[in-house]
Parts: sequence; C-alpha cells; structure tokens
Amino acid sequence: MSRVTPQLPLLLVVGPSGHGVVQYGADVAAALIADGAARVEVAPDSTAGRAVVERERSVHVHVTDRILGDSPEAAAAVIEQWAALCRLTITVHDVPQPSDGTMFARRAAAYHRMASAAEATALNSAHEQDLWREHIGTASLPAVIPLGSRIGRAPGTDAAASVADLVVLLAGFVYPGKGHRPAITAAAAAAADLRAGGGDVGRVVVRAIGAPSRGHESDVDALRADAEALGVEFEVTGFLADDAFAQALRAPGIPLAAHEHVSASRSMLDWVEVGRRPLVVDSRYAREMAELRPGTLHLYDPAALPAALADAWRTPSGTWQEAGTPLAPTLSDAAAAYAAWWQAS
Repeated sequence: MSRVTPQLPLLLVVGPSGHGVVQYGADVAAALIADGAARVEVAPDSTAGRAVVERERSVHVHVTDRILGDSPEAAAAVIEQWAALCRLTITVHDVPQPSDGTMFARRAAAYHRMASAAEATALNSAHEQDLWREHIGTASLPAVIPLGSRIGRAPGTDAAASVADLVVLLAGFVYPGKGHRPAITAAAAAAADLRAGGGDVGRVVVRAIGAPSRGHESDVDALRADAEALGVEFEVTGFLADDAFAQALRAPGIPLAAHEHVSASRSMLDWVEVGRRPLVVDSRYAREMAELRPGTLHLYDPAALPAALADAWRTPSGTWQEAGTPLAPTLSDAAAAYAAWWQAS
C-alpha cells in the first residue's frame, strides 16, 4: 500500500464492539493507522459519538440504522446532527431493500436522509449501488469500496478424509432470514437422499457458529424443535472470541452462507479468510463476490441446496480453497481506496 496523505478525517468507530459493522469500521481504521496517517476514536453509542464529532473538523464513520438509534428515523437524525457539526463522510451498511418488508419504506427514507446530509457516501458493493439506484435515489450515486479481507492469500487446508456425520456450518448471528431454517430442511433431505443411495450417513447436524441476535433468543428453540422433527440436531455455539470462532469455521463440516437477502457480507469473508470455500446462495451480490475473488465460493440455486450438501459430504475437499488463493482486495487495498476517495471528495 502506498503512503496515504495525512489529510484524513478522524475515523469514528461507533456502536457495540461485537457488531459486524462496528468491527469492520475498526478493521479499516487499523489498516489506515498501520500506514501512520490516521487517527481513530471509539464510542460505544451515538451520544458518545456526538462528543467526538463536536471537537473535530472532519469525521468518517461506518453506519447502519440499527446501531445509531432505536428507529430508522432516529438514526437519520443522528447523522443529520453530526453533519451539521463537521465535514462528515459515511460508509453505509445494510442498504434497505424490499425484503425488509414493512420497514423498507422507513429505512429507505432514513438512508436517503443520511446520504443527503453527509458530504459524501460510500457503499461496500456494486450490488448495494444497484439497490441504491433502484430504491433510494440521491443527487449523486455513492462510491463503491468493496469489503477488504484481513489476509492476502488463503491459508493451508485442513481438509481431511470423509466423515460419516453430515454437519452444516453457518457463521454469524441467528435471526430470521439468515438461512438456518432452509439449512435444516436441506440437510434432512440430503441425508435421506444419501442414505437411499447407500451412503453411510451418521448424525445430521446444523451448527450455528454464533449467538442469537438480541430479541431472537426464542427463534433458537423454534429452530431446534423443527430440526428435531426432521431428525436433525440444531446446535448453537453462542458468542465465540476471535480465535475460537476461526477454529469453529475450520471444523469438519460443510460451510454454508444461506442468507436470503444479503447486500454485502462480512460472513463470506470470514469463511474465505480461514481457507474454506463455502456454499453461497446464488444472488447478484454473491456473483459479484465470486467474480471479485475467483475460486473462493460455490454458488448454488436455493432449490438445489440438498444436492449441493450431498455433493459436499461426498467430497469434503471441495469445501476448501487451494492454499495461496488470492483474497484481494485486502483491508490495505480498502484503506488505500478510502484515502483516494477522501482526497477526491
């Protein structure tokens, strides 16, 4: 990465430390700090964030409506207030889309307000830019700076011989739409098909590597009951520290990213950074990521998930990347892109 200009905004990392958007903002900040030209402040919430903004001339923050307030309107008001106090640039995550249901119109209006107030806005994928063009609409189209990986190349593989158990692994929080229910149904169907063909399938397990999102604890009980009815064990690890999380991602099993309405996903990068090649539900965003980092994803049609799981059980080596597979753009690449964007904004 080339040396960046010292004329960078303060990097404000705001929100709960366990949130993916907050963590990614911290990762980008760390990449810029590594080059010696950035300053960062951490704030646990928007109230503490305002105290930082009030004393700065230029600030950048990674945001989603869900970490800035208890409603989309409250989050938009926070950004409008901050933009009145400094030169504010933002990267927005979780771009609204029709699958948000009854919240879609409110979220779209809030994101329009945030981008209209900010000096400049960035997104994390071309897919999000398309969503923006289709559903948000502002005077200028936000820039695209793809999510950066923590490492430049895939590590060595832990690929082992086939095991009898059919274990499906999903990373991240548990909440509706993340794909746990389709995974349970597909795992049961895959096991039945394999056994019918003479496959010696042992236990059938769907394992959520993470904890339920706040307010969705009861969903775990419902998923577990549904799984039990199909002869599937549903496991939830709960929150894991970074090293334990990475170890769980590398455990024997079939990595699956089945989020039904993703707009940009750190979870996909979590998989590829540990050398896995996850099954990813085919979508505009998934195709963009497969093109950006060739050889890192297996795309599947939702209706064909049982067959994809069966194939992965038969050939577990296919769930790993070739060692040394390029994973660029990296966080350093993203940091350089941000520096160039700020200079041009």
